[in-house]
Amino acid sequence: MTDAQALCGMLDALCPMHVVLSPTGHVRHAGPTLQKLRPDGPMEGRRFLEVVEFTRPRQVRGMDDLMAAAGIRLHLRLRDAPPTALKGVLVPVPGGEGAIMNLSFGISILEGVRDYALSSADFAATDLAVEMLYLVEAKSAAMEASRKLNLRLRGAMIAAEEQAFTDTLTGLKNRRAVEHILPRLIEGGGPFAVLQADLDFFKQVNDERGHAAGDAVLQRVAGILVEETRGSDCVARIGGDEFVVIFGEVDARARLARIAERIIARIETPIPFDGQVCRISISIGIALSEETRPLCMAEILADADAALYACKRRGRACFAFFEPEMRPDGM
Repeated sequence: MTDAQALCGMLDALCPMHVVLSPTGHVRHAGPTLQKLRPDGPMEGRRFLEVVEFTRPRQVRGMDDLMAAAGIRLHLRLRDAPPTALKGVLVPVPGGEGAIMNLSFGISILEGVRDYALSSADFAATDLAVEMLYLVEAKSAAMEASRKLNLRLRGAMIAAEEQAFTDTLTGLKNRRAVEHILPRLIEGGGPFAVLQADLDFFKQVNDERGHAAGDAVLQRVAGILVEETRGSDCVARIGGDEFVVIFGEVDARARLARIAERIIARIETPIPFDGQVCRISISIGIALSEETRPLCMAEILADADAALYACKRRGRACFAFFEPEMRPDGM
């Protein structure tokens, strides 16, 4: 091994971003980290000023200008993309054999690490950049851990909120969800409708077939209500065999009547359970926001309930829209 090779090996270990220049300004040797910045082609043999351009001092045209700037802080950047900014200090090699320039990223180290996927192994062990990299890595690890924790917490919060608004037997919304949604619709000012339903002969199913049959019936009814409504509508079970459907942006009586008729027809179809069938029907009362005065949650629910019980008095298995005379006080 020649003395020059031994010197380059030591420089590679002590300052891996150095460059050894010939008296003509050509690259004799580039440190491994510096070469890593441009892995597509070796720097050796190239004119150094073809690889970099100086931003301070600007009047660097050749080796003489470089030698005149020996010992002062130099600012330069790589010519091709990405045009990474560097800082350096040049010292002449004794006997006019050229010069050695040690380079660093300076305050742009984080950009350099990002652009070139550098690690602590690409810097001298005593370089303060190593400590900065450790801090950056520690911060990145902490931020990633925090991000994952926040995602888990958010997921748990969403799950808890969903559970709080969900009926566990049917998977429908519950009364709490209705009490959350209705005030928002009222505040929004758009038209909406509330359908309140109650199953007919459900108690008979529970008494004759047992609660397991009753649960199966409730789940089947829930499925029909979901199938006959839109994904944007709120379908809720608010009691044992009581259901509420909230139709947003709907106030057409004809459309609501068709939906009610389909629901009634489908629920009258016998529901099989454990080798037998369960027979029920449904009564439906409907209230429109445009016709509810004063418009508030309690009032529109009371109107829908009044229409529902008007159906019960008519013989069940039917639907009715609320009319003022249906109120208990007749007003």
